[in-house]
Amino acid sequence: MARTLTIEIPLGYKAPNFSLPDTVSGKTFTYQNLRGENGTVVMFICNHCPFVVLVREQLVQLANDYLDKGIGFVVISSNDADNYPDDAPEKMKDLAVELNFPFPYLYDESQQVAKDYDAACTPDFSVFDANDICIYRGQLDDARPGNDLPSDGASMRKVLDYLLEKKQLDFEQKPSLGCNIKWK
Repeated sequence: MARTLTIEIPLGYKAPNFSLPDTVSGKTFTYQNLRGENGTVVMFICNHCPFVVLVREQLVQLANDYLDKGIGFVVISSNDADNYPDDAPEKMKDLAVELNFPFPYLYDESQQVAKDYDAACTPDFSVFDANDICIYRGQLDDARPGNDLPSDGASMRKVLDYLLEKKQLDFEQKPSLGCNIKWK
């Protein structure tokens, strides 16, 4: 596994729109369909990455805690499923059903959406405010495979609490770390 950090880019850009199929329902969703009235979290994940496996229950808990507060969640896999069959849409559906994902699990077969968001790793997180402007690109929490820290979502929860309180983020944004996106 190649340990890859979130790409550091200037914040303040508008969320790129997309149109992607949900692996569970078969419906097509856009950013506009899934955005929250108070903000939106865009997450690039996959099924097999040990960094994602470590935090995926926390992703579900995080969404369950914040969806009713007007925060939208968008979860996308952009991995090359031909060379990484564990990340194929059928397996994505199985995982989403098993873990009872409270958000659609979208498949970016062309990988264009990952490129539009400058996503580099799994997991890779971007948070957008109520006007769809990026205010955060960073980690979920300090948990990493092998460091024995529990995944508690602390960094992301702090960001979302600030967002809901309409406070400017005034703390260091640590990049996410994970496996590189498996490009075609």
